[in-house]
Amino acid sequence: MAILQHPKFHKAFNFLLKKECIIGIYLILAIAASFKQYHNHSYNNYLIFKYVYWHTVDLQNLFNNYPEYGDSNHYGPAFSIFIAPFALLPDGLGMFLWNISNVSILLWGICSLPIARKKQTIVAWICAHETLTALFSFQFNIALTGLIILSFSYLIKRKEIQSAFFIAIGTLIKLYGIVGLAFFFFSKNKVKFIAAGLVAFSILFVLPMALSSPAFILQSYADWFNSLVHKNATNASLTSFQDISIMGMARRISGNVELSNTPFLLGGLVLFGLPYLRINQYKHLAFQLMLLASTLIFTVIFSSGSESPTYIIAFAGVAIWFIIQQKPKSKWIISLFVFAFILTSLSPTDIFPRSVKEFIRLYSLKALPCVIIWLTIVYQMLKEDFESYLIADK
Repeated sequence: MAILQHPKFHKAFNFLLKKECIIGIYLILAIAASFKQYHNHSYNNYLIFKYVYWHTVDLQNLFNNYPEYGDSNHYGPAFSIFIAPFALLPDGLGMFLWNISNVSILLWGICSLPIARKKQTIVAWICAHETLTALFSFQFNIALTGLIILSFSYLIKRKEIQSAFFIAIGTLIKLYGIVGLAFFFFSKNKVKFIAAGLVAFSILFVLPMALSSPAFILQSYADWFNSLVHKNATNASLTSFQDISIMGMARRISGNVELSNTPFLLGGLVLFGLPYLRINQYKHLAFQLMLLASTLIFTVIFSSGSESPTYIIAFAGVAIWFIIQQKPKSKWIISLFVFAFILTSLSPTDIFPRSVKEFIRLYSLKALPCVIIWLTIVYQMLKEDFESYLIADK
């Protein structure tokens, strides 16, 4: 333990907690992951994203299978606007800048949280490995996590217009962003927030028409709906790399692929909504942050489309939940966090034997720690008085 008291250790630890350090680390992760995947010609997701723009311009169905890439697109027409600057560049440069942009939005979200600067940095460190996992797949989920957090932070800061636009962007690209509406009751100016939301959704709904035509974009939204319905139906497979959710665990452990999502979703929504009954707790920042953590985790563990790179969203929730716990943290809280870090974040890595990794994947066990933590959050939100939580926002 003497090393923990050494001045050099304290100096190194304080350096790691600097904002500049974590920004540098995230940029290195983005560049390294992009270089590796580009060198190995493993960037199918980026090609799917890129061609959303080109297919929009060429008035081609956004959700068909095309020879340029495997699989199919599942992002909304509005995505064509946001991917355009990258699609116009050579693939190598475009994918590097795409990953850098994604981590920049995530860090923007984390740094917007109304907690102490060092706690923001710790949240970023906790999320770093899940971020790397998503970077290898060029996942938009990284930026989406930042957008959900930004929609929360700006609403708390009474910047309803910005919050509404973050929600609209996330929703019209990948639907998950709609969960930002969970923070509605924390708004001090609900009329302004609703009006801003209507304007934001209207602008972003029609914006892609500038690249194509109104008729094409309207048809694309209908096609998007059909694409998501079909995707949801095919996710529930006992061997799929998706469905890493509470429903997926139940289906795979029971061996019943026909097990319906509906009972799980209804039960989850009831549990998610119960803390809203504690209106007297709304004013406490810790309660608000708990709801943010709950929302981030809920979005993933109750989605049959969740796959390993999607867990950057949930793990940001885990990090926020852990960092706002009162000191000293109980053994239960610490054990849960360690369990999540090992099983959820590290399970895809080579520290686990291949047979163990395959076992975890086949039974969707990556979701298990997040499910337990989410239930713990719901319990805490129903039982604890958050006035006693001390959370610095400086």
